[in-house]
Amino acid sequence: MNSCKSIYDHQEDSTMLEKWVRKYAKGKVLDVGTGSGIQAIAAAQNAKVKSVLATDVQKDVIDYCNANIKNHKIKFVHSDLFQKVRGKFDTVIFNPPYLPQELKLKDLTIEGGKKGYEVIEKFLNDANNFLAKDGIILMVFSSLTNKEKVEGFIRNNLLDFEELEKAHIFFEDIHIYLLKKNELLKRLELKDVSNVKYLTKGHRGFLFTGNYRNKKIAVKIKNPKSTAFGRIENEAKWLEKLNKCKIGPKVCFHEDGYFACDYSDGSLIVDYLEKSGKAKIKKILKKIFDQAYKLDKSKIDKEEMHHPVKHIIVSGSNPVFLDFERAHYSQSPKNVTQFCQFLIGKKIIELLRGKGMKIDKGNMISLAKIYKNEQTRKNLKKIMDAI
Repeated sequence: MNSCKSIYDHQEDSTMLEKWVRKYAKGKVLDVGTGSGIQAIAAAQNAKVKSVLATDVQKDVIDYCNANIKNHKIKFVHSDLFQKVRGKFDTVIFNPPYLPQELKLKDLTIEGGKKGYEVIEKFLNDANNFLAKDGIILMVFSSLTNKEKVEGFIRNNLLDFEELEKAHIFFEDIHIYLLKKNELLKRLELKDVSNVKYLTKGHRGFLFTGNYRNKKIAVKIKNPKSTAFGRIENEAKWLEKLNKCKIGPKVCFHEDGYFACDYSDGSLIVDYLEKSGKAKIKKILKKIFDQAYKLDKSKIDKEEMHHPVKHIIVSGSNPVFLDFERAHYSQSPKNVTQFCQFLIGKKIIELLRGKGMKIDKGNMISLAKIYKNEQTRKNLKKIMDAI
């Protein structure tokens, strides 16, 4: 038999995973990082398996497998994770390199990056695009990889998981996980949303991106750790109303527990102020005040306009207000006055002074008080003229 120095000589982790592959593998199978080919062979021997595509990042590994493994169900392809993979699979098998990197010269068969979990993170970030609706992922990893991190990557990609087996071997625990798409991801895919990716999280919501009708969208869901009730539904309701006034990202659709809207690409407000010149800044601040005034006249209090560092994005030449979770009707809304408060903060005053824009803090406070007592366009203009 031909030999290959790059072949991962399967250990206990491979043997553990092989047992579950024999039990669960079905339909079209993808074996990512096939190594010795042990998982591809195990899958092919299952009567429920139609075909196996086995990949590896090292070409000599693929050459070795092609020379030594003969099974009509299995096809071996040289690919870095999903790079040369096409289609959806009922079973995806992944025995990743998962040890933290110790040497300058990496051992691709066992080391998963500086922290050990980088290859797993990259795999999970793309796996949904290749997993059938009711497909499963069978994956093995070590406690040395940081179990909490791995589970975070799984959740962030809208996957459910269960631990099939855990074994303590020498100085580490080996975990075998079965992953599958959660119900929210299935609901999004039924809406023809594809390429769903985790973006960020806040106190009350998680934000994802996706593709919908040839455009990029944002999907917001409730943070499972948040104790706030009905905030996501409240935000969707308010955005639909405010869209009629051309405020906020346009809502695409919403259901219980989440909503989808146009993705706003651009700079956060402070970043925009730092990198832009005086003329552009004045135009953007005027547009922000115009939107804040519309909210005030509609008796809608957005909240958090006194600290909108993550709540206003400048997209192109237009500001987009984000995060309406706390929006509510009010007889005395304070969107304009709160934004005045933001502008007279020490950091922003100094930033604008560096752009040749001097704001008199005392005068701005006086004008804000006048506006508060009589919310008119005339009093708003006085505020904008003072910038």
